[in-house]
Amino acid sequence: MRIVSVNAWGGARYDDLAAWLPASGADVVCLQEVTRTPGLAGWTSFADGERSLPQRADLHADVRRLLPSYEALFLASDAGPVTDDAGHRHQQDFGLGTYLSERLPVVGMAGGFVHGGFVDHDEWTIADRPRAVQAVRVVDRAAGRTVCVVQLHGLRDPAGKGDTPARKEQAERIADFVEATRDPGDLVVLAGDLNLLPDSSTFEVLRGVGLHDLVGTADTRTSAYPKPVRHASYLLVSDPEAVAGFRVRAEPEVSDHRILELDLRPVP
Repeated sequence: MRIVSVNAWGGARYDDLAAWLPASGADVVCLQEVTRTPGLAGWTSFADGERSLPQRADLHADVRRLLPSYEALFLASDAGPVTDDAGHRHQQDFGLGTYLSERLPVVGMAGGFVHGGFVDHDEWTIADRPRAVQAVRVVDRAAGRTVCVVQLHGLRDPAGKGDTPARKEQAERIADFVEATRDPGDLVVLAGDLNLLPDSSTFEVLRGVGLHDLVGTADTRTSAYPKPVRHASYLLVSDPEAVAGFRVRAEPEVSDHRILELDLRPVP
């Protein structure tokens, strides 16, 4: 069973994403920064006062077309204005997308927030935006086990990725969500753009609920990201012995984040 996770950057590098994703061999695809704009396709422009980025109007629908046989789940964290090519404003939902192979029986789903709650912005804010968390429980028949896959996009702080009281509270809410979602005997995989440094106290909190980080100090950014701090995305598992292979992929570049790719052992 293969699980991949990447911050999709709103689809800013959509052609590269579209070339890679159908051939990725992934059974579970976890994407952060997924967009959805009802009734609109193609490209839009996002701006929050700090940066301006091209984004797909409906990346969730784009991925559904790329993976037509997959179960597609979208969870909005917040929404705000974007502009289409004609200069018209639209309210765009922003959040998480999880895409599941039809080979996997889905036996549970959950969602919530690890920071704040849903906001419909009149204008995008730079800091303190809400952050959602999404989980699915699927049966891995090849291994005879249930896997609980949790993904999130952690709090972004313009001041940096160091620990803050808000991130401490976020860590505790992540741990509580994992505990409430998994069943006894589940293999838990937690992935996403956590926006943290490798020495964050968040990882100590997550070790407290049995999760072990596989990324460490690896560079998880691509050449599209110019800043010197190269840590952002992580993947954690409850049982390292279940890991057949793990890669932080330098190529292909589908975003300003590198792809995280996990293969699980076919037998316990």
